[in-house]
Amino acid sequence: MDLVRFGVVIRALRRRRGWRQLDLANSASVSQTMISLIERGHGGKASVDVLIAVAGALDARVKIDLRWRGGELDRLIDADHGVLVAAMSGMLRAAGWDARIEVTYAVYGASGSIDILAWHEPTRTLLVIEIKTEVTSGEATVRKLDEKARLGGQIARERFGWHAASVSRLLVIEATSTARRRVERASAFFASAFPVRVTALRRWLRNPSGSVSGLWFLASSNPGAAMSRTVGRHRVRTAAKPIAGPRPNVVHRPQSRTILTNRS
Repeated sequence: MDLVRFGVVIRALRRRRGWRQLDLANSASVSQTMISLIERGHGGKASVDVLIAVAGALDARVKIDLRWRGGELDRLIDADHGVLVAAMSGMLRAAGWDARIEVTYAVYGASGSIDILAWHEPTRTLLVIEIKTEVTSGEATVRKLDEKARLGGQIARERFGWHAASVSRLLVIEATSTARRRVERASAFFASAFPVRVTALRRWLRNPSGSVSGLWFLASSNPGAAMSRTVGRHRVRTAAKPIAGPRPNVVHRPQSRTILTNRS
């Protein structure tokens, strides 16, 4: 984020409204001093939440873009995502499902891609699966998955000739400690949106009946990803080498012997 440009834009939007710094501070529930710092390009002294609040008070929004080594970051994310997709689709096929990957759609102005669209022929059950390596916004994730599940029946019918009797949805999240903490912090929300968890989901996949909405933490088997997430370094201690130098003088003393004789 270019904090200098951010400050310039905030000042321009404030002046366009005819606000003083104090007016913006009151609207964003921050101090006038903080507004002054931000407008002078010192937004780094503020938290991200404060920057979002200040921009929101002016009907603007903050977009943070993380970049790393050109396009390598996208390839890294895609690799981890691909591992989860492959693992989940493999489990589905082993349980007797037909799994289609990256099914794109454009229906009624809505467009996107379904990570896995799975079909269970004996029960005519359709399962719409969203795969996430991380959860940044639970609300946005649920809204998009709702859209895909709502349109899933039409997409399956038009693309593959599947006439579903029921449509279920499944959110699969990579099983990292960070992801688990984020879900735990919003446990009430996720429990309401996805009441079915792994144990019940495994049983349901083997014999689907009715519609379910579930959440599954799935471990990544990508060795590269596992290595990149290892925190810290392990120090290996080796035996100390003897210090080079003159050898100490060793005095060899004759060993005493005890001689036994037979006396007659």
